[in-house]
Amino acid sequence: MVHGGRPLFGELEMPTAKNSILPILAAAVLTRGAVCIRRAPLLQDVETSMQLLAALGCPAVRAGQDLLLSCGGPVGDTVPRPLMAAMRSSIYYLAPMLARAGRARLSFPGGCRLGARPIDIHLEGLRAMGARVSAEGDQLECEAPDGLQGTRFHLRFPSVGATETLMMAAAAARGETVLTGVAREPEIRDLADFLNACGGKVRGAGTSRIIIRGGPLHGCEYTPIPDRITAQTVLCAGAICGGELLLRRTPFEPVRPLADFLAQAGCKVRRLDHDRVSLVSDGRLSALGELSTGVYPSFATDAGPLLAAAMLTADGTTRLRETIFTNRFACSTQFSKMGADLRCQGSVLEIRGVLALRGARMEASDLRGGAALVIAALAAEGESRIGGMEYIRRGYEDIGGMFGALGAVIGCRTQPEREHSTVRYGAICDRMIQE
Repeated sequence: MVHGGRPLFGELEMPTAKNSILPILAAAVLTRGAVCIRRAPLLQDVETSMQLLAALGCPAVRAGQDLLLSCGGPVGDTVPRPLMAAMRSSIYYLAPMLARAGRARLSFPGGCRLGARPIDIHLEGLRAMGARVSAEGDQLECEAPDGLQGTRFHLRFPSVGATETLMMAAAAARGETVLTGVAREPEIRDLADFLNACGGKVRGAGTSRIIIRGGPLHGCEYTPIPDRITAQTVLCAGAICGGELLLRRTPFEPVRPLADFLAQAGCKVRRLDHDRVSLVSDGRLSALGELSTGVYPSFATDAGPLLAAAMLTADGTTRLRETIFTNRFACSTQFSKMGADLRCQGSVLEIRGVLALRGARMEASDLRGGAALVIAALAAEGESRIGGMEYIRRGYEDIGGMFGALGAVIGCRTQPEREHSTVRYGAICDRMIQE
């Protein structure tokens, strides 16, 4: 529930990146020892990951803001179908199960309905490492009874998921693996840093060529990087609502493409130091003309709906082309309920800025589209009600509290509660803390 029309003022510290912690939790299955992930956000996808880890025999527990887990025992080879259907990131457990159990049985992953999200590159790379792969219906079975073998493999598209899957597989394989044509996102570098903290030997992450030498991995203590998509969510809200914002724990380079667009639209976006960014906006924006999403370091697909929301009242026309997912702009039908003037044809969203938006009842159908509805509602006149919070909570711990701290009048009927004590977890948690 949002009462819009207020400027946003204040400071925020960005949480840990959802797109980093999910593959890192999966990679922890490769280790033999205790792992402590610092500053773990209370996201629905993280909770789903904890259920999945428990199903594989690697229980994870919360201790304040941290996650503790140990995967020293036997690892299961099957992911329950409901957990595979709950999120796209469940596919990250394929390589760790294959490496630890010698076999992986799972259904194809679910998640937000953004269009086709194939895993063919994941499977081609695993085959190149010696895995046997078979599929029947939506059921997938992979076997590597003799283990995985290092190889040279070129990704025909720089898929983030495939890159991370093959990095995990290579970290547990015999010999050296050279991956080319890989994704270069900050989250790729973060996964490499985690694997190296566990004793891995990964070089080149962040470039188009990664070299991994396989070997045993031990536990570690690790803090993933901050969430660049949450930072871009806040920047887009500040742009359309107006106000002054300071974002802490926000490296500038990962948000530079969006920052450049917002500066072009009329905002003042400044890099203050290595991890602080400020934005000043009067809420009167100019349209951006033609622009498109792309693979990193281009403008991120996840930020496409967020920028679209910021452009709904901009003077002129913006045409935003999506190059990754076919259904990225499903939120456009909900924007129309607020009086927005737009047209979505295939992968292109054309936005003609209107003088004002009005509050409406809307329904989120995916994570970033849902966040975009919140941005638009913050700028609209009157009250908006947004359903589908289960999608938004997949990537935002408390979006109401986050914007409320900046002066927005916004609230959710239920808020997540963080467990600050390890007492309730008993012997399992005590043992992991001692380790």
